[in-house]
Amino acid sequence: MSKALGGSGRMREDTRARIVDAAQRLGYSARPRRQEPRSTRSYTIGLLTTDSFTRFAIPMMLGVEDALSAGRISVLLADGRGDPIRENHHLQTFLARRVDAIIVTGRRAEARAPIGIPTRVPVCYVLSPSQRPEDLSIVIDDEQGARLAVTHLLSLGRRRIAYVSGPQKHLSARLRHAGMTAQLKEAGIEHPEGATLWGEWSEAWGRQAASILARSGTHFDAVFCGSDQIARGVVEQLQQESIRVPEDVSVVGFDNWDVMALASRPMLTTIDPRLDELGRVAAQSVLSILDGKDLRGEVMHECELVVRESTSVLPS
Repeated sequence: MSKALGGSGRMREDTRARIVDAAQRLGYSARPRRQEPRSTRSYTIGLLTTDSFTRFAIPMMLGVEDALSAGRISVLLADGRGDPIRENHHLQTFLARRVDAIIVTGRRAEARAPIGIPTRVPVCYVLSPSQRPEDLSIVIDDEQGARLAVTHLLSLGRRRIAYVSGPQKHLSARLRHAGMTAQLKEAGIEHPEGATLWGEWSEAWGRQAASILARSGTHFDAVFCGSDQIARGVVEQLQQESIRVPEDVSVVGFDNWDVMALASRPMLTTIDPRLDELGRVAAQSVLSILDGKDLRGEVMHECELVVRESTSVLPS
């Protein structure tokens, strides 16, 4: 019948006429039904990390998944382990599976090279920004977090604030120091050089640094630490030196890593970079790009202050 109605095929004209006449009486049309256009979306997002096991990567990845699962979008996770060859292999796999977008996350504040292969889909960098300014990068505002810590300590009457952090070569450690000194300067307080100690991201370094401060003759009534690991070590050692926390010296950490912050005695006041929210922002950003928005450049993600027992008003 379709050949007769469409004028194709080989048949006698009287046969074709009878078929057409019968089809018209039955209300049959030769016009094909309009096909709905197929979606080009795969409803999958590729998530490429350099380290899928750290305390930084896991909450961020959970935030990405939380934001996307509501829209029934799947996440393909791959760990490049900082190896460009492995990373490019995972990226090729993402593209072969027609992902709608790619989120690339690192573990440090230092900028990284853009991904090494061209891609037709949007790419968002998280934690570690792209070295290419026009790329969308969402990063923790370390300076703003440090300002929050110092503002809190100043509100408690603390004026002599020491800084104990990880290696000076790390950008996040330098940014937190810069935010601290800027906030002190705005309050009319000079931060003495001897009150800044650079070391490792560890409890052991925190204990060592606290011992150095306690025996150096430096006058301090608070310590802002570049991480919760360091802060927990500082608290323990200060107490060993018969310095009360928080009465004599208040201590603020950074990361809001509950393994450290809640296990410390007293529990740590700390700066929360809100890594889960960072992941949600990244996921929502790529969805916005897929909806047609033009998002580019570096976006600063603000931190929050979490107050616990390691800080208190300076006794009069």
